[in-house]
Amino acid sequence: MKRLSALVLMATIVSAAAIACTDISGSSTAVLSIQFDTLPAPAVVIGDTLRDTTGAIVLPVVRAFNFKGGQVTPVRVFFQSPDSGITVDSASGMIVGDSLRSTPARVVATVGNLQAIQHVDITLRPDSIQAVNAADTINYAILDSTKNVAQVQVKVSHGTAPNDSAVKSYIVSFQIVYQPTPGLGELLNQNGRPSVVDTTDASGIAARTIRLHPVFLSSATAVDSIVVNATTRYRGNPVGGSPVRIVVLLKPVS
Repeated sequence: MKRLSALVLMATIVSAAAIACTDISGSSTAVLSIQFDTLPAPAVVIGDTLRDTTGAIVLPVVRAFNFKGGQVTPVRVFFQSPDSGITVDSASGMIVGDSLRSTPARVVATVGNLQAIQHVDITLRPDSIQAVNAADTINYAILDSTKNVAQVQVKVSHGTAPNDSAVKSYIVSFQIVYQPTPGLGELLNQNGRPSVVDTTDASGIAARTIRLHPVFLSSATAVDSIVVNATTRYRGNPVGGSPVRIVVLLKPVS
């Protein structure tokens, strides 16, 4: 009889635990996971808030999900950063740059006992942009595609030469504004994929590769050019020198 009572008591405890677990995980308002969206800019300028490419102030976006994958709203998010270089408003997540650092700073979002992290660099105000080489040449070959490329590069700087400084982690946009035939030239990233946007490196340099498609040439000996404009903006306005005009001459290999 005692053994039977013990078994009944154990079954009751197990049943109660299962119900409690189901109630917690099965609630449509219980947060099971969070997603911290990629920040809209790789860097925040010292003395300014994080902005997107239009110049608008932007706040971090965190999404919470229940056990079914549905989004839970509203949800309270607590923001902070354990690193120097930025201050982060705990409620809104507004990010302000206050000092340079060698590595990006962490922005930590917390919902309950869940945390997610994004990184943001701190950079100087962009004051000017100029071409590294305002003119270049592709000596193209119809049967050798390795010859049909050229790199267009620009540098973004803070201050006035010779006392200027490189602006790192800043977005630059590239655009082909002239080519004799549509499709003749294409802008690519370092992985060979179509791309019209780059982020400056530690030297303030941004670049895209032009790939020439000779099939679109008017003849196998045609001589022409492709013109690329490079632009960067701060607070929605083009910085000094924008757009930078880069001319790539097209000539058959001799």
